[in-house]
Amino acid sequence: MSSIPISQEGHKRLKEELERLKKERPEVIQAIKEAREEGDLKENAGYDAARERQGMLEARINYIESRMPQFNVIDLKTLSSETVIFGATVEIEDVDTGESKTYTLLGPDESDPCKGSISVMSPVGRALLGKEVGDEVVVDVPRGRVEYEILSIKFNGAAQCK
Repeated sequence: MSSIPISQEGHKRLKEELERLKKERPEVIQAIKEAREEGDLKENAGYDAARERQGMLEARINYIESRMPQFNVIDLKTLSSETVIFGATVEIEDVDTGESKTYTLLGPDESDPCKGSISVMSPVGRALLGKEVGDEVVVDVPRGRVEYEILSIKFNGAAQCK
């Protein structure tokens, strides 16, 4: 069984989500029961919707429960390094376009590119791991190959810039 890195905050959010989902179970079961009492199940949209919700709910509960033992919970406040590691906030620049982006490298269950975090297991995350400020990395992305230069690495707001 391999270890999956996750921040303390990400772990807390998943535990809270799991608790919330488990509390939803009785409501979904009740909705299924009420829909059954309406009669013909073949043309009962309420029943179909409740069963679908139950399936999604149980799948998510099972997914989170199966991951919990694999998590390696990391306190981001204790991290520092001159190289890119889990928890680092990295500013990178596209060598061709000059466009810069800033990402925090987190675990796959808490990454959200729209909010500025990517998974350490993503193509960009894997390419950045172990690199230092000034290093250039080439990443194969859906639009082709992109070359990035690492401009800064931060932990707890302390930057290591070139």
